[in-house]
Amino acid sequence: MKRPAQFMIERGAIRDGVAIMTGAELHHMRDVVRMRPGAPVTLIDDAGVTYEGTIGRFETGRAIIELARASRAARAMPLITLAAAIVKGARMDYLVEKAAELGANVLIPLIAERGVVREPGAARLDRWRRLAAAAAKQSLAPFAMRVGDPIAFADLIRNVPDGTLCLVLDESAPPLGVSIREAAPDALLMMCGPEGGFSANELADARAAGFATAGLGSRRLRCETAALASLSVAAAALDEISQAAEG
Repeated sequence: MKRPAQFMIERGAIRDGVAIMTGAELHHMRDVVRMRPGAPVTLIDDAGVTYEGTIGRFETGRAIIELARASRAARAMPLITLAAAIVKGARMDYLVEKAAELGANVLIPLIAERGVVREPGAARLDRWRRLAAAAAKQSLAPFAMRVGDPIAFADLIRNVPDGTLCLVLDESAPPLGVSIREAAPDALLMMCGPEGGFSANELADARAAGFATAGLGSRRLRCETAALASLSVAAAALDEISQAAEG
C-alpha cells in the first residue's frame, strides 16, 4: 500500500484537530505534487510528532488539513548530533542533505580554526534547513534533522548536555565504531573538522573538556566524506548495540 505524501509543519500551526499549511510546503503540496482535497497526508512537526490527516480545502495562501490522529515518533536510536566544519558551496549542501538521510538528529555548522568559511550567512542557513526538511520527506524519516546556528569550536565544547558521548574525529585515533560500542551511549556528539583537521590547540582543549578522539581509518578523507562516513559507522554501531540489548 502506498504511503501518504509527507510534509513538515510547525507545531504552532496545529490547533483543535486542524493544521494550517502555508509557505514552501503549501507550494509543494498544491503546485508541485498537485494534491487535491480529500487526499491523505502525513505531517511531521518540529517536535517529531507525526499526524495522519486529509486535505480539507485550499484557501488563498493556505491549505486546511483535517487531522485524524497523532503519534510521537519513537526514537529507537540514541540522539545523534553531528558538528561539522563549514565547507564551501555545494559541498556543504551535499553534506546537509545526506546527513539528514543518514539519520542525524541535529547538524551543527562548526566554525573551526582551520576552516575556510567563518560565517555562512542567513541565506545559506535557511537553504540548509530547507534541504534538511526535503531530505527527511524524501527518505520518509520520522523526524526532520534540525540544523542549528553556526557555533565556534570553543563555545561548543563548553556547552555539551550531560550524558552525551563526545567524540572528535582524528585520523590517528582508535576506530570510531569501537569507541561507540564500548560506551553504548544514550546520546552522541561527533565533531568533524575542516580540511587539514582540527588544530593541536583545538584537540587539546577538547580533551580537557572531556572529549575523546576517534578515527575512520588511515585514509585521508575530505571533510564532507568524513562527516557522512562517521554517521554511517555510528548508525551501524548503535544498531548493533540496540539489537544486542533486545536479544
